[in-house]
Amino acid sequence: MVSATGGHLELTAGTALELGGDRWVVRELLPGSGAVVLSRPDGEVRQWPLGRLLTRLRAEGKRGRNQQSPQLTDLSDDQVERLRLRVAHALEADCGFRSGDPQCPEPGEPQPQYDPATSTKQQRLRCKAAELKALNPREARRLGLEGVSERTLRRLADAYWESGGVQGCIDGRWLRMSPGRPSVTDQIAEAIEAVHQECLHRSRVSMRTRETPINQYVREMFGEDVKVPHYKTLSRVWREWFGPGGTRPRYQRSAAAMDHGASPVVIQRPGQVVALDTTPLPVLLRGHAFADALVAHLTVACARLVIDHRSVQLVA
Repeated sequence: MVSATGGHLELTAGTALELGGDRWVVRELLPGSGAVVLSRPDGEVRQWPLGRLLTRLRAEGKRGRNQQSPQLTDLSDDQVERLRLRVAHALEADCGFRSGDPQCPEPGEPQPQYDPATSTKQQRLRCKAAELKALNPREARRLGLEGVSERTLRRLADAYWESGGVQGCIDGRWLRMSPGRPSVTDQIAEAIEAVHQECLHRSRVSMRTRETPINQYVREMFGEDVKVPHYKTLSRVWREWFGPGGTRPRYQRSAAAMDHGASPVVIQRPGQVVALDTTPLPVLLRGHAFADALVAHLTVACARLVIDHRSVQLVA
């Protein structure tokens, strides 16, 4: 069973996936249309665009990580540095030393107002809260210490000692999971995919033009009660699932038609299959002194393929 936990995920025919608590198995990869055919044990077969599958795997991977205790590896380098500065302030108020260890003082420690030999813990907390309130607002906001109270400083210090390090002081808001796109339900996803298939057989159209048949499909198939997301949401989802759409429609149709051929292309080595693109040049060439002018064409061959019908790598 393969579930999304970040990193690289290789999909091949027979790979098992866990999506929304259901078990799906990869039956086929369709490189022409950029889709994956999945099946469930109950016999249901569904075709997912690679972009949609990747978005779903990312969301479920984040959900799985957020069910565990936060780790320093979940934070960026900048967040780790900010966390260490916050904890240093709390420890200085707690015991008088930014490192938390009287045996490893920093230069000038302990400062007179934080010296544990001449001050109580409550006095140090009160002094530190006043010091942080006097910080530049931008600096305090960056550290997440704007308007910090004595209680917050005490809580940070207690979390440090109880967890045995800065890991227990991680701000859960930094790792808050994005809710994804709850407005894009299965009905909306079906409408988007249906309109995408229809657009393969039409000239290039704008997202404003696609929005109308999406709304029409939802009304006809699911009724007026199903709410269609805003245009901007539809536009973002379309781009995530199907890309920016810079390919000419005739090339998209040709690529999609390859998936239904009787003889699929089996790629066994780099360079075995080459993609060609030819365009006429706006110039005329002379063959020799007595020849007529010749029309020139520019042909570009690309042998570097990312996916084939057997496997594909997704960066989740």
